[in-house]
Amino acid sequence: MDAQHDDTGNAARPVLEAPDIARVLTRIAHEIVERAKGADDVVLLGIPTRGVFLARRLADKLEQITGRKTPVGSLDITMYRDDLRLRPARALARTEIPGEGIEGSLVVLVDDVLFSGRTIRAALDALGDIGRPRAVQLAVLVDRGHRELPIRADYVGKNLPRRCGRRSRCSSPRRTAVTPCCSASSRPPRGPAVARTLPYAREGRTAAPARPHA
Repeated sequence: MDAQHDDTGNAARPVLEAPDIARVLTRIAHEIVERAKGADDVVLLGIPTRGVFLARRLADKLEQITGRKTPVGSLDITMYRDDLRLRPARALARTEIPGEGIEGSLVVLVDDVLFSGRTIRAALDALGDIGRPRAVQLAVLVDRGHRELPIRADYVGKNLPRRCGRRSRCSSPRRTAVTPCCSASSRPPRGPAVARTLPYAREGRTAAPARPHA
């Protein structure tokens, strides 16, 4: 497979390889069992598309630990996004709720990357139209930081603070694969790239305005 590059042209390095993802999912599964005191009422809902693959793998890990099958499904958030008017029309994904439903259950939302928190906000809105779970938790492979909403993951595979404007890519040799590889650039941006993230840079200034003396 060809090497990946970030937005600045730098060669990308893998953050989580397939064995790392397997270990992360095993750890998260054990954490869920510990916090849920057995995971008897846990329902996993993956956010399309990669979150669905991860939710299925996480369900397999939970079954290995508890000896019971964990209900797993998917939750499409397309119509709940707050940027529908800003982007081209998107194809709807499937929402599949397990036959047991979610009423009174502990729902664990599963996604690959957590960044601004807007995707999870949309997922919570979508979930509210389906039912009323006992509680909702969030499991992600990578937490990039830079939250725009007060949302925090309960289970995190890897914390990867990034500078704004840079991306973590998750890809795999095949679209149907369930072992995505999250990639990050090997070098942080320098110089002007940092200035563009400062509030006063949007106004065309290259330095912060001087403060008046008291």
